[in-house]
Amino acid sequence: MQVSTSFSIIFFPRTSDLDKMGRARIFLRITVDGKRSEVSVKRKIDPLFWCSVSNKAKPTGSNPNIAELNRFLDEIKARVYRIQSEFVTHGKPYTAAMIKNKFLNRDKPVRTLLHIYDEHNKEIEELVGTSYSYGGHLRHVRTRKHLANFIRVEFKLTDVLVQEIDLSFINRFHHYLQTKKIGNQNTITKYVTNFKKIMRIAFANNWVNKDPFYHWQASWQKVEREVLTEFELRRVMEKELPIARLDQVRDIFVFCCFTGLAYIDVRKLSFDHIVLGMDGQRLIHINRAKTDSRSSIPLLPAAEKILLKYKRLSESSEDGLLLPVISNQKTNAFLKEIAILCNIEKNLTFHLARHTFATTVTLTNGVPIESVSKMLGHQSLKTTQIYAKVIDVKLMQDMDTLKKLY
Repeated sequence: MQVSTSFSIIFFPRTSDLDKMGRARIFLRITVDGKRSEVSVKRKIDPLFWCSVSNKAKPTGSNPNIAELNRFLDEIKARVYRIQSEFVTHGKPYTAAMIKNKFLNRDKPVRTLLHIYDEHNKEIEELVGTSYSYGGHLRHVRTRKHLANFIRVEFKLTDVLVQEIDLSFINRFHHYLQTKKIGNQNTITKYVTNFKKIMRIAFANNWVNKDPFYHWQASWQKVEREVLTEFELRRVMEKELPIARLDQVRDIFVFCCFTGLAYIDVRKLSFDHIVLGMDGQRLIHINRAKTDSRSSIPLLPAAEKILLKYKRLSESSEDGLLLPVISNQKTNAFLKEIAILCNIEKNLTFHLARHTFATTVTLTNGVPIESVSKMLGHQSLKTTQIYAKVIDVKLMQDMDTLKKLY
């Protein structure tokens, strides 16, 4: 990190607070980048004997105490400059308050924002696959990268002291993400909330005196989640595809349309996740990688048919995986081709399968939202309500029922 650009010290008598003998206490003022910090040097002087130009007592041969006082002030000045020099020599950032605390022997270890973020990211990287998903780790890596770029552009520094973070810094970071067009409103808000977690860690460890996010409010934009209609889903299922790789991707996508599994969960689906229910029907029991919450999903005939199609392949698999899932990036690229072949103008992505399960396959067909929530592995019913987009067909069916009553 770059060192501070300006540094100065002066001594001055505080004439607004004189004692009974008309003497004023002498203070040391440390200024770094325009920010001041003051401390008493435990000495007093008659303001008439003070020189504001030299920042010392006026020399006089008749008063030996003046010479001793000036030597004392010179020693303090030299000591403060040595403290500042130590910060510069070791490449450590500093503030006026930090030099003052070092002078008073009550300084604390220097903590910088990106260094704390690096420690956090190293810890969660070690927990990927257990407490954290790879995607969760990657989001924090990206947030750290955006913060580093922001600090470099806005402050011409490689890091900042965590004590210097305030609401203004947070708002400027949010504005920076908007001007750089990092993503939509929700993506930008997510980056800032990731940053918020790091400051909460700093506050919990007493590295900062107050939480700078206390008066900050996240601003989320309501998103209409796209789904396939029943007609579009059947078109995808029944389309004759000319290439084997497209057929395979289509099968995995349709499987998730009838199970609600996310990409990361279907990719790890194995024999161990298939159990028999009390009625003898096969179920998927799997803990979601994102939240570690349990999903319990009855296997519908369409999903069973796909598992049967890849049974031989799965039986020969060394890791016991049930389906041949390729990378998420390639899967989404192939889904774009499938959408074109099926004359579907929607942005066909893998996660759209989960939305389709929640709405077209379940809620539209009268499955209670509580049951859908359990199958999706949601920890809160409010999360399921986001997926519960009312489709026009279901709305008309409900109104037809109402018409019969009146």
